[in-house]
Amino acid sequence: MTVPVAELASRIVLWVRDVVSRASSKGVVFGMSGGIDSSVVAVLCKHACPDACLGLIMPCHSNPTDKQHAELVARKFGVQYEVVVLDGVFDIFVNSLPPLEGDSSSNRVAIANIKPRLRMVTLYYFANRLNYLVVGASNRSELSVGYFTKYGDGGVDIMPLGNLVKAQVRELARYLSIPQEIIDKPPSAGLWEGQTDEGEMGITYEALDRYLTSGQAEEEVKRRIDYMAAKSLHKRSLPLLPTF
Repeated sequence: MTVPVAELASRIVLWVRDVVSRASSKGVVFGMSGGIDSSVVAVLCKHACPDACLGLIMPCHSNPTDKQHAELVARKFGVQYEVVVLDGVFDIFVNSLPPLEGDSSSNRVAIANIKPRLRMVTLYYFANRLNYLVVGASNRSELSVGYFTKYGDGGVDIMPLGNLVKAQVRELARYLSIPQEIIDKPPSAGLWEGQTDEGEMGITYEALDRYLTSGQAEEEVKRRIDYMAAKSLHKRSLPLLPTF
């Protein structure tokens, strides 16, 4: 049975509030990328912990529009936020790494993944200082195929959207009155200029959601999703231990 969107939003808000209380934490901190998922998380967290939530906008050679969209959400919903520019830290770190042999595509991904890991470090700095929980914005669609950076955007304490496919997040965004330009723009992790989620995954969210919710998809899509899920299994598990 499908849960009405208003009830779904209420359930998530109450769940976040309960988790924070049970963890003896004072509030929540989350990244605000200017995308639909992080915007939905920010608004839900504002409802859950109105006086103890902090959004971090963390540009790292990012599209300026993303910062503008993040600030638009923060202002519209009264979310307290800080801007932490990571350009310089990223440049210093990358320039300190020795060159390695390998194809250019894998090198680009390895370097790009430094960005979400720097953001994770920043989030936990504030979380430790404030006794807050770090809230992630990954959804079920992304988690199922490992479309997140291990110890980057996957390095969080709680994921309120983790049981929702992308279509459900869009529905929540409309219900919460997230600005339409954020809902409409192509989802992107902002790893490099022109990068989009669907382009990198090689499948659309619509096809991925359909397979996850009904098990139906074209054979090529099924193979792609199953391959990505199997390859990324380590991302969704604790580190392996010996069996002896």
